[in-house]
Amino acid sequence: MPHSPRPRWRRRLPVPAALAVATAVVLLVSPASAIVPDAAAPPADLGRVADEEANVVEVLLADTAQLDALVATGVDLDHHVSRSESGVVAHAVVTPNEAAALTAAGYRLGRILHRPDDARARVAEREATIAEHVAQNREFSAAGATHVSDVKIIRADYYTSGTSQVLSVEAKWAQGQTATTALTVERDSGPGTGIGSGGTQSISRFVDAGVYLYHRGASLVTTRPDYVRITSPTGDVAVAKVQEWLPVPDTAPEGPGYQKDFVTSYLTPTELYGRIRQLAAEFPDLAEIVELPYKTNGYRRHAQAVLGGATASRVAVDSLTWGHEGGNDISVEIADPGAANAALSVTVTGKAVRVSLATDGSGAVTSTAAQVVAALNAGAGSLLRAYTYRGSAGTGVVAPAPRTALSDGLAAPAAVSREPHPVYAIRIGKYRDGSKTGVLAYAQEHAREWVPPLVTVETAERLLRNYAHDGQTKQLLNNLDIWIAPSINPDGGHYSFYDFNSQRKNMTNHCPLTGAADFLARDSWGVDNNRNYTEYSLFDGYSGASPSCTSGTYAGPSELSEPENRNLDWLASRPNITFSMNLHSSGNYFMWSPGAYALPGRLSAPRPTLAEESAFWGASSRILTAIKRHRNLAVTPARTGPISDVLYSAAGNSGDMLWYKYGIYAWNFEVGTSFQPEWNEAHHETLEFANGLVELMRVARDFDKDRTRPESTLSVAPGSTPGTVNVTFGVTEPAAVFYTLDGSTPTYSSTRYGSAGIREGGETLTVPAGTTFYWFSVDSAGNVENNYIPDGTGRNFRKGQAVLPTG
Repeated sequence: MPHSPRPRWRRRLPVPAALAVATAVVLLVSPASAIVPDAAAPPADLGRVADEEANVVEVLLADTAQLDALVATGVDLDHHVSRSESGVVAHAVVTPNEAAALTAAGYRLGRILHRPDDARARVAEREATIAEHVAQNREFSAAGATHVSDVKIIRADYYTSGTSQVLSVEAKWAQGQTATTALTVERDSGPGTGIGSGGTQSISRFVDAGVYLYHRGASLVTTRPDYVRITSPTGDVAVAKVQEWLPVPDTAPEGPGYQKDFVTSYLTPTELYGRIRQLAAEFPDLAEIVELPYKTNGYRRHAQAVLGGATASRVAVDSLTWGHEGGNDISVEIADPGAANAALSVTVTGKAVRVSLATDGSGAVTSTAAQVVAALNAGAGSLLRAYTYRGSAGTGVVAPAPRTALSDGLAAPAAVSREPHPVYAIRIGKYRDGSKTGVLAYAQEHAREWVPPLVTVETAERLLRNYAHDGQTKQLLNNLDIWIAPSINPDGGHYSFYDFNSQRKNMTNHCPLTGAADFLARDSWGVDNNRNYTEYSLFDGYSGASPSCTSGTYAGPSELSEPENRNLDWLASRPNITFSMNLHSSGNYFMWSPGAYALPGRLSAPRPTLAEESAFWGASSRILTAIKRHRNLAVTPARTGPISDVLYSAAGNSGDMLWYKYGIYAWNFEVGTSFQPEWNEAHHETLEFANGLVELMRVARDFDKDRTRPESTLSVAPGSTPGTVNVTFGVTEPAAVFYTLDGSTPTYSSTRYGSAGIREGGETLTVPAGTTFYWFSVDSAGNVENNYIPDGTGRNFRKGQAVLPTG
């Protein structure tokens, strides 16, 4: 049952060895033909080339079997899959070279949905927003310098929350960009009373993307103030009249004056970590920063170059030091000596390396790539490492090349660290000693997904800033131990912002020198952090990950080979973690385990028990309703359910590790419909999915103490046309209702009763009068009405006919 201690014994089931090998090396073949694995064949490499830009494109498929074949190529897939009677449409992130490889293999490509210019526009939009905030701060500072008050009260709002009275104040101080000083707000105690008679409260500075926006804060008061006053540290004064905050409908989960909307632009990993550090410093009694045990490889690379044209005559060169530590200062020149019978030689002057090629009696160059490689390693081996291009024998004659500077190809500003990067989480709760139910939220396993980290920051802000005056938030923090990791993959995140916006993976180069380790493959390196976990992985023979170091779904050299993944494993191993949410984009999905199957035969990882699935479905209904409340956008039933049911197999994903290894109820958001949407859309997605993440906290709070089974009712009203009636379900608590109309036994595969809209209750079903309904309800703790077991054999489900009441 869901209320028993979480199982620690779950472990992946073995797959026959032959199947494991076949899954690991499946070839790129035409989807029109059968997939015939060939253990002797190399893994697929679609040929992503550095400096090619990637688009998100439609791939038009006939059926799920073709989708599985596409996944097996290792193509970099968006998380969007739509199924219809006419076929399957998947979204792939591909360069022109990769698109050509897919087309040559028989795949049919459709529309281009997202171009690099779209991402560049998002970055420009973000920079413009930051610049506007900076300009406003300068303008305000200049006004203060000309004897206008250097402090301005933006808002002063009074509201009640239950029996509590609250005053929320926002103000701007001209020196807020550089000074961290809190501001003190003095209150009167009502009309005609003196300022200060109602007491004081402090408000603290709010910084976003490194730019000061304003001071803000809320505090309990004993009487409704009429005016407030702020005296800045420089002695200037501002006074404002207190306004009544608009009432909030009783049906809203947040009370009056609930504070939200804390993000104003996309944030890099450096800025994300800065935000949570700022929060922990401001609320030391409720939060702390935890540095996770494993540092990443870092936003850094060795400086490289590829010299020459044809494969057999190319020479690849890597610096021995990192680019930022001197590798970028190295240069290589390959020169024709201009004389006959010259010997091949290498000279080094400082960090300038010159290769003088050998010539024959006629003065023609004779040095091959293999010979130049050997000469470079012998003559400049203290600075660099040379190798032939991608396993070539290097038999081609090398052409002279002008002085070429080696480069790490990294464009981020110096503010982005090039060292091994710490990964941080913020731990939130009144009691952070492991004694309370634990909840984990984490984002940016995939680097290019810029909205999900904002959801985690928005949620952390809401939890901490509403604690003092919102009773429900106080209950959450008093009874939960919440871990939020906004960026699991900071190296890839920085690379996506500054270098290659389509970056999915981390930045670690596991490619061998005989493979794609050279500079021209730099946008293909990295491990897919959501394929490198321990349960039902590629290494166990499951589908949906690749052994190719250049694949979009590269699983790495072994399970948990990457520090990013070991960090999440460490987080999940906290004994009290019971619930988790992995935030991704895009596709508007809401999913849980099982997330992988093996081919052929689609042998699935074990499904949850019915009791466990009850908990998944019941909680999902609450969480999705909270998301929909923001602007009435719904995650559809077709995109809600186990990962491998509604999307595709994803061997070695984190949700499966959390569920099967640690027994954590683990969900996965796929936020929105694009990795990097326009800011207005990103802003809405942040707010609506933060609603859902906070609701997960409420689910966790209710879960352990809930033993009450829901009860439901069937209400019938006249329809708008003769012979029809309108039917609605009612439940005694938030619960999902599954029903049938054809006399079949209701299960979790039956139709799920939906909501009509924001605060509008359940949908109205119009059916012929006399229609028989079979149904059951299940709440977020997995309690099922009537103790019914929805396995297709039980009979104690609810029954009713859609007939109008008489009398």
